[in-house]
Amino acid sequence: MGLAADTVAVVTGAGRGIGAATAERLALEGAAVAVVERIEADTAATVSSIRAAGGRCVGIGCDVEDTGQVEAAIDRTVEEFGRLDVLVNNAGVTRDNLFFMMSDEDWDTVIDVHLHGALRTARAALRHMVRQGSGRIVNLSSVAARGNPGQANYATAKAAVQGLTRTLAVELGPYGITVNAVAPGFIATAMTDDTARRLGTDPVRLREQVASRVPLRRVGSPSDIAGVVAFLAGADAAYLTGQTIYVDGGPQ
Repeated sequence: MGLAADTVAVVTGAGRGIGAATAERLALEGAAVAVVERIEADTAATVSSIRAAGGRCVGIGCDVEDTGQVEAAIDRTVEEFGRLDVLVNNAGVTRDNLFFMMSDEDWDTVIDVHLHGALRTARAALRHMVRQGSGRIVNLSSVAARGNPGQANYATAKAAVQGLTRTLAVELGPYGITVNAVAPGFIATAMTDDTARRLGTDPVRLREQVASRVPLRRVGSPSDIAGVVAFLAGADAAYLTGQTIYVDGGPQ
């Protein structure tokens, strides 16, 4: 597939899991990648992996809850590589609890990181993409957007991301910018392992339980999502916009 030789991408939440796999895949496809994490030191492993494979990248510390930091991260990327073509909004957190036990802080934090974070980074990126007359924005949603007990905050944020995606696709299409979302199912990551432990379950056991209900009989891996993001960033997806692609191993 491959990307154009001068493609530049920003991936938020790229220190581990889906974000790291996506940054590595885009670099493998030929993009220069800004690996963005809240703390710059947490980008080190991904940056090292990309450079070891011969890719170009820079690690940037950025809290997506802070508009100033977001704008600085986008500007630094353009200063480093000369342009911006792809934005992957992957930064995320969980603060799970039953709705009646959920604090205002836990609600606000999840909404701010997932939804407002995507808004901030997209708005900053558009200053460059609109001028270029091209760009790709890929937002990470989730199957939880359909509703998930104990995740009212997360489900609400991920459903809103889909609405944001659809609306931005309409607004930005005339500028040559596509906007799509990817909605992963259960992906084996440190985050889902942490969820298992909060539930008092062994992570391996939880993966086995989930896999037994998935038509493909396995849980997803970060590379499964990275491949779809890479497709959306590439030439073959040039006429695809405003869509949410569910990557969940089949209807359940």
